[in-house]
Amino acid sequence: MGRAFEFRKERKFKRWDKMSKVFTRLGKEIVMAVKSGGPDPASNPRLRTIIQNAKGAQMPKDRIEAAIKRASNKDEKDYEEVVYEGYGPFGIAVVVETSTDNINRTVANVRSYFSKAGGSLGTSGSVVFMFDRKAVFRFEKGEFDLEELEFELIDFGLVDIDENEGEIFVYTEFEDFGTMQKALEERNIEVISADFQRFPSTLTELDEEQEEIINKMIEKMEEDDDVNQIFTNMA
Repeated sequence: MGRAFEFRKERKFKRWDKMSKVFTRLGKEIVMAVKSGGPDPASNPRLRTIIQNAKGAQMPKDRIEAAIKRASNKDEKDYEEVVYEGYGPFGIAVVVETSTDNINRTVANVRSYFSKAGGSLGTSGSVVFMFDRKAVFRFEKGEFDLEELEFELIDFGLVDIDENEGEIFVYTEFEDFGTMQKALEERNIEVISADFQRFPSTLTELDEEQEEIINKMIEKMEEDDDVNQIFTNMA
């Protein structure tokens, strides 16, 4: 799991570096977190996590604070998280995670991305069963010993741990996110990012030309402000 995730994540980070809208998306996540759990990160684990992710993405502190303040305003619009599923070209399974204040707009846009690429938007449950959802924590390796850390975190839901380019990746089941987050905080481990990823149970091999077509569809989806993450079973 680890290696495959790292390479996909690295490629994703490179795409995100080119996307000026990443701060806008983080701002939306802050709004949702504040509206669901309040503006205090100390008592709102979801907000605490998003602030970590925002710092990891080099979002300015004043912009983070402004988003929290704005979200505390009752008149600030809220967002709904919606997951769309479908098949891209060549039978590639695709899961699109969104947050939106206008579902009609979002579903119309997502459907058009599929259809223009030669794919089709499916119904709920048509694709998502092909993916395992995991929580992934990323932090600097520093002086940590991988084997010792694995032994220490196994009781807190650890299912996998890996290292890549000076960073450690810790994986848990979706439902163990809070337990692992607390365990890392208690050990004063400064998490760079913590999020949920969907790992395909089986992968589909494509040639370079086919892979390029899929990547163009994904990049088009990622330009949409409502789209947060996209997962495929492309090898």
